[in-house]
Amino acid sequence: MMASFLVIGYVFKVADTEGMWVAGRGIGNIENGMAIGANWMSAASYLGLAGLVALSGFYGLAFIVGWTTGYFVLLIFLAAQMRRFGKYTAPDFVGDRFNSPTARALAAFTTLLIAYVYSVGQARGMGLVGQYVFGLDIIPMIVVMMTITVGYLALSGMLGATKNMAVQYTILIVAFLAGVYVVGFSQGYSTVLPQIEYGALIADLGREFSAPFVNQPFYLWVATAFSLIVGTCGLPHVLVRFYTVRSERVARWSCVWGLFFILLLYWASPAMAAFGVDLFQTTTGASAYAAEGGMSGAEGDVIVVLAAQFANLPTWFVGLVAAGAMAAAIATTAGLFITASSAVAHDIYTELVNPDATQRQQVLIGRGTIIGMGALVTVTAFNPPALIGELVAYAFSLAGVVLFPMFFLGLWWENTNRQGALAGMVLGLLIWITSIINSVLPSYIGALGAAAGEGGALVPIYAQYVPPIGAALIGTPLVFIVTIAVSLATPEPPLETKKMVRQCHSPEPMGQQETAADVVGDSTSGSTPADD
Repeated sequence: MMASFLVIGYVFKVADTEGMWVAGRGIGNIENGMAIGANWMSAASYLGLAGLVALSGFYGLAFIVGWTTGYFVLLIFLAAQMRRFGKYTAPDFVGDRFNSPTARALAAFTTLLIAYVYSVGQARGMGLVGQYVFGLDIIPMIVVMMTITVGYLALSGMLGATKNMAVQYTILIVAFLAGVYVVGFSQGYSTVLPQIEYGALIADLGREFSAPFVNQPFYLWVATAFSLIVGTCGLPHVLVRFYTVRSERVARWSCVWGLFFILLLYWASPAMAAFGVDLFQTTTGASAYAAEGGMSGAEGDVIVVLAAQFANLPTWFVGLVAAGAMAAAIATTAGLFITASSAVAHDIYTELVNPDATQRQQVLIGRGTIIGMGALVTVTAFNPPALIGELVAYAFSLAGVVLFPMFFLGLWWENTNRQGALAGMVLGLLIWITSIINSVLPSYIGALGAAAGEGGALVPIYAQYVPPIGAALIGTPLVFIVTIAVSLATPEPPLETKKMVRQCHSPEPMGQQETAADVVGDSTSGSTPADD
């Protein structure tokens, strides 16, 4: 499987920026839907979601609700409009819509931060599965798997990554559904509908698993679900998928297909968690939630694979389930690294540092970024600060509090201006960074840990209402309010910018390579002037 990814990457290798960042804008709706599904269903979905439900019970439902509901918001409010705006990257949209190199730089920084935090969870998932399959230490497995991922990405760019994602989605969904059906049937849990039949187990799995708000309070459940909904709509590697398609109609349909491909796994994930928890208790003789002998975080993160093993299924079948987890982690890492490389090569280097950069220079800078990001993520994944699913949720919270308000207001309110966008983005970054410093870093940095004490947070009341995993519940409305207020108090944006926003909602079809700026803007540059 790993070799096939390298071969596909080589066959579809690219040499120009159009292929590197947006796959030549020639991807169809079903293929893009499969790429969205693979891009989306990372180790956090394949492994981490079942692990979260297994370890946290009812609280894990917040992740399923949040990670799917966001796609309805994307479908209705952002997919087609983003395609009509027609840029390369998320920071590209922010910089051109708000006529601001500073806003572009802030969006590029946020994109890099999201890619970094999100990818650490994927690398950890690769290492855990590699360790399980090959019996080696987790650190060399992380290094090997990340090297293969970085290798094919540096060759192929977005075009090869998209082709690989279609293959990876097929592998991961076949592997996951095969695991759910075979484990459920062979152990007598289910027959033809494990997605529904697993409910018979819930009463036997303990109060921790089935009772609402036992493990986590109601507020955190709502905050987590809300952050994941708006975070879905702010993730750069999700939004860029709509730049790769032929038209806005294809963008909408690829979103529908993507949601369908996602639900195939998400409907089955709680069933696999229930089967895994019951098999864990049967095999070990201890409650999964016991203080001693209970399920560890590492075991929860690979419960999908462990369930197949506990069910005494053939070794090759357990390997198939593990291979699906690897495909899921690699597919998402690919999307994240492509958005990170485009943020550096296109949005920072070309737009801000060297406007005369050749396509060859941009591609080289992009490939260098992929390699550098790969090295940094690999080292961090040796000792991550949280479970896979939680790490990914931190990235969603960041996207929801900083980028989602810019995308939504930028496309739906033409009077949103540069000053408003800058104020909102800075506020969003401050809210998220302070929540991470307050609640996450104390477990990593000795001095902060000593200051935090037993509670684990420097300011407990701030951790309660602005947790890293759900910071968007308070942060996103605040960013909306500040952005709107500052925009109203300062001069309106240029008329050309307003026309671009109106063009994003025009019923008139646009050409495959055409952008809103091409239709209404300067015929020579195709963009509005920066006014920082």
